[in-house]
Amino acid sequence: MLEAIRNKKGFICDMDGVIYHGNELIPGAKKFVEWLNKENKNFLFLTNSSERSPLELKQKLGRMGLDVDEKNFYTSALATAEFIRSQCPGGSVYCIGEAGLHNALYQAGLSMNDVDPDYVVVGETQNYNLQNITKAIKLVSQGARLIGTNYDLTGPGEGGAILPACRALIAPIELATGKEAYFLGKPNPLMMRTGKKLLGCHSEDAVIIGDRMDTDIISGIQSTIDTVLVMTGVTSKETLENFPYRPTYILDNVGQIAE
Repeated sequence: MLEAIRNKKGFICDMDGVIYHGNELIPGAKKFVEWLNKENKNFLFLTNSSERSPLELKQKLGRMGLDVDEKNFYTSALATAEFIRSQCPGGSVYCIGEAGLHNALYQAGLSMNDVDPDYVVVGETQNYNLQNITKAIKLVSQGARLIGTNYDLTGPGEGGAILPACRALIAPIELATGKEAYFLGKPNPLMMRTGKKLLGCHSEDAVIIGDRMDTDIISGIQSTIDTVLVMTGVTSKETLENFPYRPTYILDNVGQIAE
């Protein structure tokens, strides 16, 4: 099993729950990243997190002792910004999210607008309050289209904590307006298509590594890429049984690949 994984040319890897929890590196992650570099593997950290830019993710991993180039990151914020740019070039958005999402939207030529935006965009943020949710509900009710950066309901925090993620944060807007959000990020095929293009290898030569059945693993299955589920994030042996599909491989942590 491990030999089959090691022989892959390209690795698409999640971050939260695979490489780190919050600001804590997961055991085996450093060994795995060093192995990717030593073996000259093509790899891409494909993350549903929208808070940080690729540069900030590079710096975050750097603080944990991992040396990863900025070009090896692709986030749901970038996927969201590219989607809106393609649908409505030069459009405007009302954004509830962190700097990584705002920067991606600006870089895509979009502007901020809290009066009559084309889109309301929601990502994970510490600045989540009744005021901005009420504003979003008003704008969506007036005709703005509702976009979520990813389909995650929860995410892992430090010390095993479970944190609300994008789908949980956007739910009050959907419920109050009766409008359904469109979600970018994994498992949206647009995110995976871009990821494979950036990775630069065919599906049969790649593997996707993640901790979530409902985003990482289903993304690989739908893209005909072999999947590796690691048990360091939100999925347990018990919750694994709730899904009608299975990963190609199951590992305790990513460090096993490098052992």
